[in-house]
Amino acid sequence: MAPRRSKSNKNPPIFSHEFIIQNHADIVSCVAMVFVIGLMFQATAPVASMFVAMQHNVTLNDTVEQDVQEINLYTYGTKDIFSVFFYFLICIVVHAVIQEYIFDKLNRKMHLSKVKHSKFNESGQLLTFYLASCIWGTDIILRENYITNISQLWDGYPHANLPFLVKFYFIIQIAYWLHCYPELYFQKVKKEEMPARIQYATMYLVFITAAYMLNFNRVALCLMVLHCAVEFVFHLARLLYFADKNEMSASGFLVFNVLFVLVRLGSITLAVLTFWYGLEQTSQLTIDIAAGNFNTKLIRINCLAAVCLLQAWMMWNFITFHLKKLREKSAVAKKTRSPSKKKPKVQDEDINSLPEVDQNNATENGSVARMRNKSKKGQ
Repeated sequence: MAPRRSKSNKNPPIFSHEFIIQNHADIVSCVAMVFVIGLMFQATAPVASMFVAMQHNVTLNDTVEQDVQEINLYTYGTKDIFSVFFYFLICIVVHAVIQEYIFDKLNRKMHLSKVKHSKFNESGQLLTFYLASCIWGTDIILRENYITNISQLWDGYPHANLPFLVKFYFIIQIAYWLHCYPELYFQKVKKEEMPARIQYATMYLVFITAAYMLNFNRVALCLMVLHCAVEFVFHLARLLYFADKNEMSASGFLVFNVLFVLVRLGSITLAVLTFWYGLEQTSQLTIDIAAGNFNTKLIRINCLAAVCLLQAWMMWNFITFHLKKLREKSAVAKKTRSPSKKKPKVQDEDINSLPEVDQNNATENGSVARMRNKSKKGQ
């Protein structure tokens, strides 16, 4: 069920911008329910299943101790567009539910300003998504034994046949970052905040979609889990900062700073191992689209360069941010140490900060003191 919005005294006109923003969760949930209800009828089930179920399944026979077992695996194709669209709608509904029943209630208790309110909502939503992505991705990595046998990241390429959980994971990732674009409208995000949000949503979308279509899903999964873990720490510390838990947020940001550098180095190391050393062993001269094999030297070098440049860009922003903070702290320290040369102005500012009665007394006492000094000089 979509959340119920509080009704104002004046209902907006139907199909107006305000009406769509207030009721977008209900509208989208009704559209999604059409596909779910379509599964119940034999005539519409084939069409509805294209949106709800994972498509492009492949059945393989696996012989284990003279027993033939069927393994259901999946590839990618054009029908994935329907699945992405359906889970794109689900992401919008889940976003609205979490916002209504968790973060809006917290915002009312904390009484945040408009700027902090927007950043609090952004960090809250991303915190939830990064936590779910990290736990889900870690579970897949443990199931597939990528940690104990890291050579599985490149052995057996192309990894065109995916387990259900891996395919579903990538579909959800693509759907989530797609849903960030209409959320800019639904959440009434300010124009000055839009470029940053559009930038990181687009970068996620491009890298994840490229890894999914080029069958580099194993290394992409490991890189995403590493990145989601450190981003979870950052947004947790940010939420603690907005909640005025300064000591806890400072510790959280310190942990984030250490993990951020380690994850950048780990991501580059993992990319070099996979694209430069691992996949080079089975490299070929041309692309085989039918088999899903994109392991050519040109594509491998471009993928490695893209990952390394992304890590370098993130590290550059990280360093420049902290250098800017250090400059601001040093400037504040210099101002506090330097003595004030203009004492009358400081006294006037002190007088102006007093109540009106005290200001009058202070000015009268000051004028009397100046007259006495003049009389003494005349004598």
